[in-house]
Amino acid sequence: MEQMAKPNVLILCTGNTARSQMAEAFLKKYAGESLEVFSAGYHPREINPLTLKVMAEKGLDLSGHQSKGVRDFLGKMEFRYLIIVCEVAEQTCPKNFPGVRFRVFWPFDDPAAATGSEEEKLAKFRQVRDQIDRRIQDWLHDLPRFDSHWQTCELKITTP
Repeated sequence: MEQMAKPNVLILCTGNTARSQMAEAFLKKYAGESLEVFSAGYHPREINPLTLKVMAEKGLDLSGHQSKGVRDFLGKMEFRYLIIVCEVAEQTCPKNFPGVRFRVFWPFDDPAAATGSEEEKLAKFRQVRDQIDRRIQDWLHDLPRFDSHWQTCELKITTP
């Protein structure tokens, strides 16, 4: 019996510095080998150091990650799922992203826009991180209900 290729997921944000990096890490953690997960930004910049810090608190080392641009993927591969995690990317992204079968929009606050002390900024990063973590777990739990691909496959999800 021929094995089906793993579905690709692209998580899209403006800078690929915080939210999309967090979502990519959590999705890879929980979906394991069931999905190929990538993240990108429209205007990639260096990953925010607070992203690295709050993800390390959850045991996820992103120190080797680099921001990627959406052009690194356009026309080079198809994505079954496109997850957009910020308002700007939602407004910028073409409605018919090439090859995408399922488009999801999760408008998380930009933690990098937080003001105040270092501890207040960290609190915002932690809040957004935890929201993304919960949303990823919920999405994986619901995936078989809205995509028939998962009705015939075994989705292996690792939960905390």
